[in-house]
Parts: sequence; structure tokens; C-alpha cells
Amino acid sequence: EVQLVESGGGLVRPGGSLRLSCAASGFTFSTYRMSWVRQAPGKGLEWVSTINSRGGSTSYADSVKGRFTISRDNANNMLDLQMNSLKPDDTALYYCAKGYYSGRLYYTARGQGTQVTVSS
Repeated sequence: EVQLVESGGGLVRPGGSLRLSCAASGFTFSTYRMSWVRQAPGKGLEWVSTINSRGGSTSYADSVKGRFTISRDNANNMLDLQMNSLKPDDTALYYCAKGYYSGRLYYTARGQGTQVTVSS
């Protein structure tokens, strides 16, 4: 059974930083592209970032490019998202997803999410 468990969310002031983590199990993590997606209150699911299976290629939504960094540790089945210069518009429930973005989101599993709130 695929399991994705996010952690690291919280309340942060604008301009602050957070690091999200996702622990993956139940599948061969090192062979899949992985992504972070988010859902703000009252809005649909939004793709944030994707990393390829080996971690050598990353892509980002324009809204987070230059502020967020996705990374992975295949030895420990972990996916991370470093978020800097956070803005109130980044407030959302953040999900780790087993999948990728190519014009639209293609994913087969996601976790329960971790809440990020950016507010002064």
C-alpha cells in the first residue's frame, strides 16, 4: 500500500521559511517522479513542483520559482520542499504526490497534507 506522510507545516510570517518533508513507503520510491501540490481555501489543486526519479531535474510553477526548492533522498525515501520568502498567497494545504506535471497533473497517490499558513 502506497503511503505518503507529510510534515513540517505551520504558521509563519511573510518573508519567513519552512521546510516540508514527505516520508514515502509501499512502492519503489527511487523509480518515480514525485511532486508537491497545494490547495488553498476555496480553490482547486495547484501543482507546485516536480522532481525526477534521480533528483537531477526539477520544475516549478511560476508562482514559486526562485523561492521554493524541491529535493529528494532516495536512500531514505524522503521528499522535501524548502520554502523561502513565503507570501500570504502561499497559504494552503500542501500535499506530497506520487506523480508529475506535464501540462496537467498526473498522479496516482497523495498524502493527507500539511497546513502552511503565512500571516502576520
